[in-house]
Amino acid sequence: MDSQLLFDFETDISDIPIPANLNNPFGVSVPEISRIAAKEFQQFLALASQQWTYDFRIQKGKMFGVLVVQKKDHSYGYLGTASGKLPKGVTCDKFVSSLFDDSVGDYFINKGMTALTEMGAQIKQTTNPADMSALKEKRREKSIALQRRLFESYHFVNLSGETKSLLEIFKHSSHGNPPSASGECAAPKLLQYAITHGLKPIALTEFWWGTTSKNKDKEHGSFYPACKDKCRPILEYMLEDRELYERRKSQ
Repeated sequence: MDSQLLFDFETDISDIPIPANLNNPFGVSVPEISRIAAKEFQQFLALASQQWTYDFRIQKGKMFGVLVVQKKDHSYGYLGTASGKLPKGVTCDKFVSSLFDDSVGDYFINKGMTALTEMGAQIKQTTNPADMSALKEKRREKSIALQRRLFESYHFVNLSGETKSLLEIFKHSSHGNPPSASGECAAPKLLQYAITHGLKPIALTEFWWGTTSKNKDKEHGSFYPACKDKCRPILEYMLEDRELYERRKSQ
């Protein structure tokens, strides 16, 4: 386990109630222990982002998450990360990273995206309608194949140690196929790290950091439930919410 990813509480939490079970990631209730963790993580973000080329105070905001965990010695700490990718060129060695490694398959995703960009440029230069239609269809098929291969590269583990790919998990969901960027939200990344490193999940929360979102539904520093479209099937599987997961399988 990379211990540098674990934050120790700076706040005295000796009198803070510790939840017996992980809170509902899709609920609005935020356990006090995770509020404290989020506040400390926000303080870390405020300092760390001063070294980045991206200023969350004036540029697009982003969802972040924290997961309070119980360590093997029964003490408590927390993990933190961003939903999705950090702005280009920004890295942080204290964030739980993506489940997907860009170098997998000889960088197939980077090569595939480059090829799609080149095909897009070729389409713009084409004046023959028939040729343009054929190129668009070829690009669409390549995009679908690339997306499918990407989703097959994401593997999530549940509390029993079973592993399934994104495609397997979403097979029985209302979507049928994972929405774009599935698996990159904060909640599944944090839980995956905790489960695979023998850390007991205690409390989970996500918050918006930065300027208000365009549709005004996300405000700086406010807490929000995990997203349902991308995260519900994944978290139901990971947390073995068998009633909900089996219900989806039978639908």
